Amino acid sequence: MTTPLETFPEGDTLTAVALDLPFDVIVWDDPVTLMTVVTRVLMKVFAYPKQKASRLMMAVHEEGRAVVWSGELNKAESYCVRLHASGLLASVEPSS
Repeated sequence: MTTPLETFPEGDTLTAVALDLPFDVIVWDDPVTLMTVVTRVLMKVFAYPKQKASRLMMAVHEEGRAVVWSGELNKAESYCVRLHASGLLASVEPSS
């Protein structure tokens, strides 16, 4: 994933400026992964306490998705890779 660019006119040339936006790591619901597994993975990957991981797992289950972390792009992508390696469906999106 690349950083979004916004272009601003500067004289006769255009200058590309990377936007320093926060990015969200989103976990998506799937019909296969047990809720206890989702909770355990969130505790392991993000070092969340069980109560927070359980709350996020319920949001994934009830709403179909949940933002589980927000921050810089490189770290968000790293978390997403770790979630995939643990069997969860996850993606990274610019924060809205």
